[in-house]
Amino acid sequence: MPRSRRLTAVAGAIALAAVVTGCSTTVHLEPADDANDPGCASVSVLLPDSVDGFDRVWTDAQATGAWGDPAIVLRCGVEPPAPSALVCTTLGGVDWLVLDQEEERQRLVTYGREPAVEVIIRRGEQIDFQSIVNTLSSSIQSGLAPATAQCTDRVEFPAG
Repeated sequence: MPRSRRLTAVAGAIALAAVVTGCSTTVHLEPADDANDPGCASVSVLLPDSVDGFDRVWTDAQATGAWGDPAIVLRCGVEPPAPSALVCTTLGGVDWLVLDQEEERQRLVTYGREPAVEVIIRRGEQIDFQSIVNTLSSSIQSGLAPATAQCTDRVEFPAG
């Protein structure tokens, strides 16, 4: 095969790979207000490739992660919560406030950390909330800023 045909074939294969790769699904998310905080970059690089059987999917927003279709969404740079009477639990070495449960999803936000991280988990029979949050906490803990406050009344993670 002449050299020019080989180069043409290689160029065609590269172009085809680029087109196929370009078809991968990207999830649209809104970044948190403080997503550009340098602490969020430290968290973002530690996000796992899979969480509780859900593979990571690409997002189009800074300091976010998503897994499943997405069944799980993480956003860094959300407003740090003030002390409250909400359920506070420790998973994977990180304190989390369990925000009011919604019909289709459960939301949690790190407590005592700035920037704060929010995790949104879709409700469903195949979802193990505690395992998901524990995995995410263990993955990102070394990238989080040191805690400036802690849960004073920790409870077991409520059943989903």
